[in-house]
Amino acid sequence: MLLNVKNLVKTYIMGVEKVQALNDVSFTISKNEYVAIMGHSGSGKSTLMNIIGCLDIPTSGEYYLDDENASSMNDYKLADIRNRKIGFVFQTFNLIPRMTALENVRLPLLYGGKSKNSKNKAAEALKSVGLGDRMNHRPNELSGGQRQRVSIARALVNNPAIILADEPTGNLDTATSIEIMEIFENLNKNGSTVVMVTHEKDIADFSKRVIFLKDGKIENDYLNQK
Repeated sequence: MLLNVKNLVKTYIMGVEKVQALNDVSFTISKNEYVAIMGHSGSGKSTLMNIIGCLDIPTSGEYYLDDENASSMNDYKLADIRNRKIGFVFQTFNLIPRMTALENVRLPLLYGGKSKNSKNKAAEALKSVGLGDRMNHRPNELSGGQRQRVSIARALVNNPAIILADEPTGNLDTATSIEIMEIFENLNKNGSTVVMVTHEKDIADFSKRVIFLKDGKIENDYLNQK
């Protein structure tokens, strides 16, 4: 299994109260799956995404990513596995304004000490999402859809084990959202493992499988009929 979640619990202390964001969550995701994690506000999906993305660790339980136990790693090791194994796509793009598209996509390679051929690799990633003619444009010179394509290219450039997309169409209009989801579909068809958090059913319908959370527990886990 590429991703193995075992009995995850995440508890936050809010003043004198304990809030259980995740309550005994378990599931696995295999290579080349395309999974949407859904749930209403407060369901625990963002907390789960943070743990899957190695941005946080659980209160108890275990999480394995590509056979590495990330559930008890320190911050340094979490940062290392994020850079090696995970490509992030965010709702707000998280691009650096002063940098060109090419420079933004190249960043993960530089952080990982992979400067050799980094420009060529970044250029290829941008071409793969249809932005070969926008490499030298800065974010403010790009449309929202183009900025998200840059974000996807940045997620791809390190050949990650998994692509995590957090509400990737949240800031886009309907037509552009469909274009972005078609890119994720093509990535999955070409072998990428995609896990996406969304609260929109029509976006989740692009995935092959849906994990639905409610009150910190998995309420449903089903395959999309296509």
